[in-house]
Amino acid sequence: MSNPMRRPTAAHALVLEGFTSRLSFGLVTFALPLYGRELGMSIAEVGLLASFSVIVSLALKPLAGVVADRIGLKRALLVALGLRSLLCLGYLATSTPLQVFAVRGSHGVSDSLRDPSVHALLAETAPPRKVAGTFAWYQTAKTSAGAIGKSLSGVLLVAAGGFTWTFVTAFALSLLPLVVVAALVPARRPTASPTPSGGSLRNGASDRPPAPPSSSPRRQPPGVAAFAVLGFLVSGTSALLTTLFPVIATEYAGLSPAQAGALYLLTPVLALTGPLWGRLSDRVSRPLVLSFRSAANIGSAAIYLLWPNPAGLWTGKSLDDLGKAAFRPAWGSLMAEVASRTPSRRARTMAYLTAGEDAGDIAAPLVAGLLWTGWGVPALLITRMVAAVVSEGYALWLDHRSRAAAHDERTDRSPRSLVPPNRL
Repeated sequence: MSNPMRRPTAAHALVLEGFTSRLSFGLVTFALPLYGRELGMSIAEVGLLASFSVIVSLALKPLAGVVADRIGLKRALLVALGLRSLLCLGYLATSTPLQVFAVRGSHGVSDSLRDPSVHALLAETAPPRKVAGTFAWYQTAKTSAGAIGKSLSGVLLVAAGGFTWTFVTAFALSLLPLVVVAALVPARRPTASPTPSGGSLRNGASDRPPAPPSSSPRRQPPGVAAFAVLGFLVSGTSALLTTLFPVIATEYAGLSPAQAGALYLLTPVLALTGPLWGRLSDRVSRPLVLSFRSAANIGSAAIYLLWPNPAGLWTGKSLDDLGKAAFRPAWGSLMAEVASRTPSRRARTMAYLTAGEDAGDIAAPLVAGLLWTGWGVPALLITRMVAAVVSEGYALWLDHRSRAAAHDERTDRSPRSLVPPNRL
């Protein structure tokens, strides 16, 4: 007889892994651009360095998902965490920009293996009917720890007078999730069965009675690629402003660097609403929570456009952060449902879905830079609103197609009526 506390304990361990991992990641994220500048990198090179690990991770994720399914999710996660820990120390051995890029690229290798593994484990170990809530706590822990890590990195750089203790501290913190995962996450994959809906945006099955059998061809549920496109659209729409937001705040809205930096104090506070959004997604409506992300993208861009002043920036940033806090649990729940179609390929599915997000994060800043250069900030903000409308329209189409396929499947499984059709 299985222990009923086993799965929640593993889920809690993964949330703790997300907190400690992102704490270490925040240290490195804050220090790395400054370290690159100290080595003589240009601003363009520093920008490429910041996104280099994401580019490598995106290229390797499909293969890494296959590897994770083959060797086991827990083992794959432990390998990724161990590699990333060593890489924190790897920066201490670098003295040229090329060496820093090599270490940063290796971080992308570890991320390509870690991301699908940890998302698949979250989907497997989450308590029933609390999948979105589990992803919400995981994302809340990551967001809060990232902000703390960046603050701690700044203190260490000043107190220690260099980068050595920052990277050593990041290494020490990155060992904590290794211990947590090794001790508390089960190696055996729990049994799971595919969902009949094949990944509908709606929660659970419909309460409507099955319709009479139809002679029309059965419609197939959307494939993994269709949901990956949704991740690309939503992530890309959000990322249109993420990278350039400090510049928008200072050059477009006229805030000082100190005022612009203060805006980020809202992020960890509003991230704490994630569990509430997860509960709303689990108990009430996942489509409603997913739609709020698009509404937040539209609303925040409109506020920035109409009120480019401190009050407008505070309001828009708050709305944007709320949208992010709402999206992560609902999207995590949807990914878990899509991945449950084929449990033996769960990590592979997660790899493709998260790769869609990564592609949006990479493409959006490039598009944003071109729009700003060619037509100015208003064009960028209007484009973000249009992109959010497109994302929401695509989500509605995807939901309609998923529900139609689920309806056809229920129809095929229902017994044929014994009453002959009326003849006119």
